[in-house]
Amino acid sequence: MAPVAGFGVTFATMFRKVATEEYPEVKRPTEARFHGRHQLNRHPDGLEKCIGCELCAWACPADAILVEGADNDDSEGGTGRFSPGERFGRVYQINYLRCIFCGYCIEACPTRALTMTNFYELADNNRADLIFTKDQLLGPIQDGMLPAPHPMVDGMEEQDYYQGKVTRSTAEQEEWVLSHRRQNEDLDGTAGDVTEEAVGLGNTGTRGPAPTKHAGGALQTGSVNSPVSQTGGAP
Repeated sequence: MAPVAGFGVTFATMFRKVATEEYPEVKRPTEARFHGRHQLNRHPDGLEKCIGCELCAWACPADAILVEGADNDDSEGGTGRFSPGERFGRVYQINYLRCIFCGYCIEACPTRALTMTNFYELADNNRADLIFTKDQLLGPIQDGMLPAPHPMVDGMEEQDYYQGKVTRSTAEQEEWVLSHRRQNEDLDGTAGDVTEEAVGLGNTGTRGPAPTKHAGGALQTGSVNSPVSQTGGAP
């Protein structure tokens, strides 16, 4: 009976209903802490959290991350301010041909700028499209945010941002963005990328609702379950 007993498990499961998932028509929801595509988060006023320290690149065991930092330049004719403090991530790339989704980069980030979403459909037929750039990784502009570059909230310092004292953009920041948009229109003769809707002003000139808080009390500054729309052929 020994040879027959070895097939006991096979015979016991032959007549059970097969739990087949009809992917991609039917997709099973991922767990809350699933390691999916990365996202670069923003502060509640729209400034980027990444300070270009390159700690995530050093922590990556697969050498999949490339970061090049640069100085914020608030001077006349400068590049502008993209993050609180002195520096920001000018170049940020993640090579998903190498990434093993270990999460070491998330643990190394001192500003909580880099997190991982629940998005996992990263397959492509072009190797170049699997190298995601900063524009693809940045979180979306939400209510109360302004697209960088723009000044910090008046009277606030870098540490105030990390202590949660900044909850949304101010009227002074909105006026700064709109004034520079008008200057670009005068110089180029074309409309800039920033619209009144993008700076939080609707048809009535009022702001949208304040950012909500998710579990743990932290400000939700980027989509977790919904991936950012991609450009350049990436999913």
